[in-house]
Amino acid sequence: MWPKSRWLGNALALDYLVFTCYSRTTHTIHMSQEETGIVHFKGVTKKFGSQVALNDVSFDVKKGEFVFVTGPSGAGKTTILKLILGQLTPDSGDVVVDGFNMTRLASKDIPAFRQKIGTVFQDFKVLHERTVFENVAVALAVVGLPEEEWNERVKHVLRLTGLSGQTNLFPSQLSGGELQRVSLARALAVNPKILLADEPTGNLDWETSDNLMDLFEKINKEGKTIIMATHNLEIVKKYKKRVINIVGGTIKDK
Repeated sequence: MWPKSRWLGNALALDYLVFTCYSRTTHTIHMSQEETGIVHFKGVTKKFGSQVALNDVSFDVKKGEFVFVTGPSGAGKTTILKLILGQLTPDSGDVVVDGFNMTRLASKDIPAFRQKIGTVFQDFKVLHERTVFENVAVALAVVGLPEEEWNERVKHVLRLTGLSGQTNLFPSQLSGGELQRVSLARALAVNPKILLADEPTGNLDWETSDNLMDLFEKINKEGKTIIMATHNLEIVKKYKKRVINIVGGTIKDK
């Protein structure tokens, strides 16, 4: 186990890997989930220079839903996830996540917001110098959970993701599927309300992808809201969840 000072120093530097949030000094606007869903986009437009990433996008995701965001590369899938995380803010329109308007998120609300969202990445984003246990525990350091509570929490999510036998292994000793489960365990460690997954099966073979999707489905059945960006149509066809299809920054089906 690393000294506490080393944990916190690295954890703060790795904030964006786990719960990246956006801070402004204005007030938070709370909106009823009954009216908007746990995630609410209304008339959202986002540009990067002259390139339009999203054009007047509106949709809601209800609490406990499992939603696929599909579309070709460059369609705007990752932009949607980054707006939910608060890595980006819209040029126009509103993005509201669990009652927090992301364009007006106050600094005092950031710690609470960080515990609402977990993120799973296509390229895993594990820390190669840390064990599996330490890769998951860093998420708890980021949100300031007392260190005496880490052991029980980490062991729980490792059991959930089938990694109890790999606790003391390093990433170089793991398969691609195991690395993705480490990423998932880290995202789940703070017990988030919303789980975002950005092409989580993109680097995995079909059998490994299928096993991972079964795990996502189990987690969803336990009440987590899951929003997954993917271009894997076989996954979409098999699991038959609601699909938000985006092409050229515009929603075609939702």
